[in-house]
Amino acid sequence: MNIFVALLAGIVFGLGLIVSGMADPAKVQGFLDLFGQWDPTLAFVMGGAVLVTASTFRWVLRRDRPLFAAGFKLPGRRDVDARLVAGATLFGIGWGIGGFCPGPAITALATFSPAAFVFVAAMIAGMLLHDLMLRPRASIPVSSAA
Repeated sequence: MNIFVALLAGIVFGLGLIVSGMADPAKVQGFLDLFGQWDPTLAFVMGGAVLVTASTFRWVLRRDRPLFAAGFKLPGRRDVDARLVAGATLFGIGWGIGGFCPGPAITALATFSPAAFVFVAAMIAGMLLHDLMLRPRASIPVSSAA
């Protein structure tokens, strides 16, 4: 049952991204172009999302657990460090250049947009590179004999 609920939620979310224009890189770049020909329509999409979240988040967390999961999985860290700032900066630069963020890019694959395929491939390559860079390195034992 959980997989069907997740599938339905994903379909509704993806359709919302397409209908709202969030999966259209030209629309996103128009929204980010504050000093050019700014398109403010995505502000209403984001504002609606913030309004729904702000008005229901605390109410939902009063429950013992989600409807279809054993418990809530919320981030525990609240500090801001250099890695977080660097990651957010790279995310913003990629969003501005490509006009996609991860969710809408994956959704845009359904439209067979070549730009979406390039973006998702680059996103996957970046995630793999990140994992390679953070993988613990094997230590080489050093003998104490001289």
